[in-house]
Amino acid sequence: MIAIVLALFIRTFVVQAYKIPSGSMIPTLDIGDHILVNKFIHGIRLPFFDKVVIPVASPKRGDIIVFKFPNDESKDFIKRVVGLPGETVEIKDKILYINGQKMTEPYALNDDRSMFPPTVNHRDNFGPVVVPPGAYFVMGDHRDHSLDSRFWGFVEYSKIRGKAFLIYWSWDREENWVRWNRIGSIVR
Repeated sequence: MIAIVLALFIRTFVVQAYKIPSGSMIPTLDIGDHILVNKFIHGIRLPFFDKVVIPVASPKRGDIIVFKFPNDESKDFIKRVVGLPGETVEIKDKILYINGQKMTEPYALNDDRSMFPPTVNHRDNFGPVVVPPGAYFVMGDHRDHSLDSRFWGFVEYSKIRGKAFLIYWSWDREENWVRWNRIGSIVR
């Protein structure tokens, strides 16, 4: 009985495992990566209420976070924080600008040479928008193949579940093989 209570406590407040189902975070996270998420890093929350009772730290630019998907809170999404509260976010010809400054993003992948005008699709040209207080602008690292804040808006702080920190298992279902080189990798 004590083991069950301890396991529930750890899963609720400390760490939780997630599986990466899509390629929106390639090259950082691959389909089939299984990650651990630090749930404590952004504060202690009341279960079932999305209420932070003891704040610890706010997400920083570059953090990879798991959060409740704004359009369907029964689903969890994982993306990288690119815009912080109060910042102006703009994308021009697939390049991210924060407060007018071009960002260097070695993890960002754009592999589609086509360029959509903003009247057709927000993927390649977006904004500018100001991130509201208590919210974050997030994007997948695989920019041409990511459903993210460009399409459905901001992530509220209260909806963030935690920060990804470790790949503990990785499976390539197409090759039916374990990706041993990814196991134990720190998520950055």
